[in-house]
Amino acid sequence: MNWHEESHDAAPVDAVADDHEGEPVVVTPLPRRSNDVFYLGDTGRLPLDGRRALCQLLIGPSIDQLRHAKLWPALIRSEAAIRSALSDLFLELVLDRDSGVAFTRQADTEDIDAPVLLRSSPLTFIDSVLLLYLRQQLAEADARGNRAVVADTEMAEALAIYEKNLSTDRAGFNRRVAAAVQKMKENHILTRLAGQDDRHEVSPALKLLFSAEDVSALSAVYRQLRDTPAANA
Repeated sequence: MNWHEESHDAAPVDAVADDHEGEPVVVTPLPRRSNDVFYLGDTGRLPLDGRRALCQLLIGPSIDQLRHAKLWPALIRSEAAIRSALSDLFLELVLDRDSGVAFTRQADTEDIDAPVLLRSSPLTFIDSVLLLYLRQQLAEADARGNRAVVADTEMAEALAIYEKNLSTDRAGFNRRVAAAVQKMKENHILTRLAGQDDRHEVSPALKLLFSAEDVSALSAVYRQLRDTPAANA
């Protein structure tokens, strides 16, 4: 067999290529990100900064106008859409423009068995007393038009009058006080002032958690407790 003879029977290379010239070439375009689509499959309706504000609300515990200077205006701009997104999760937005603070809480679904997404933290007796003290400091600061700031020594002195309510020694009581203060820090009720390890700002969110009526009622209860020993914290 001769290679030169076989080559005469084969179709020329150009002829083979010509057979496919009429077939269309299908090119699938890659998805592109537009102003309101941020990833493949994104069907969200919130703008980017609104989504960040929503995420901060879900992470918790709050958005503060001073601490979250960029998220606060984004929250205000997208308030209606954020409220709608939270409603889908059985949550509601609590927002106080005057205080510059916002947070989420479980919606009151009454007889509907709704899942609970927000974690709760049980309060000890000392936790509750500390919260009441901080709420009172916040009210006094608001009356003066200031932000509420407290020192570690001030909190310890305010709680010391309740030591006799607890069946514990001095060291044990001090540990409970320190644990209560730490819990307030972890939940951002207290925020340490820059450069001052022993001074903290009280979050305005506390004003929304405890109304003036709540403070009055709790104050009366704790005044009675000061004269009535409690078995456990």
